[in-house]
Amino acid sequence: MISDRKKFILDTIIQEYVKTATPVSSGALVEKYNLDISPATVRNEMMELEDEGYIYQPHTSSGRIPTEAAYELFIAGLRDAKKKKGLRDSEDKLLEKIFGDDEVARKLTAKTIAELSSAAVFWAFHKNDLYYTGLSNLFSQPEFRQVNAVCDVSGIIDRLEEIIDEIFENLEDGEQVLIGSKNPFGNFLSAVVVKYKHNNQSGVLGILGPMRMDYEKNLALAEFIKKKFA
Repeated sequence: MISDRKKFILDTIIQEYVKTATPVSSGALVEKYNLDISPATVRNEMMELEDEGYIYQPHTSSGRIPTEAAYELFIAGLRDAKKKKGLRDSEDKLLEKIFGDDEVARKLTAKTIAELSSAAVFWAFHKNDLYYTGLSNLFSQPEFRQVNAVCDVSGIIDRLEEIIDEIFENLEDGEQVLIGSKNPFGNFLSAVVVKYKHNNQSGVLGILGPMRMDYEKNLALAEFIKKKFA
């Protein structure tokens, strides 16, 4: 269990880190978000969150960043929320305009989802028919600019079809979030995937990015696809 105040602070840390890719300090939280909590209280709560394994300090004298456990808790909160953040009207209208049931329209939809999510997108129209786009979005993320990280991501891309073949049948219908150690595409990545059935064939669309992805936006994009094939 985690207190409401601590959960609020953790959610705010996650939202800030998703935006900036920079470790978050207690002072920055109080100043930027006008929190009605003293800096000392925020520091104490952050120390407890660190002890509990939800945030960690990547470097001495730096702020904190969320752990895999933090993202898991954040997503559980999104699923429990009575009102979820959907797509903006402009985004929804754009996708509605271009979506279609032919291959050209689906590829354009995938490209648009990649742009809206700033991530890579793969779409297995069925098990042995794979399309992917937005790889430049993945490589441009701050986490993947170092040589070793680029090699890791490149290795995942090279094995993308193989990985999808391995997991295709075992994926559950609907939206799922695969984070870090639970992500078959790599423990340094997250994926929001949606599996659907259409004309007696299953398909899977996935949004692939760093653990520091906008889960609310990407779940809303997955929800759009699910509704189209409902």
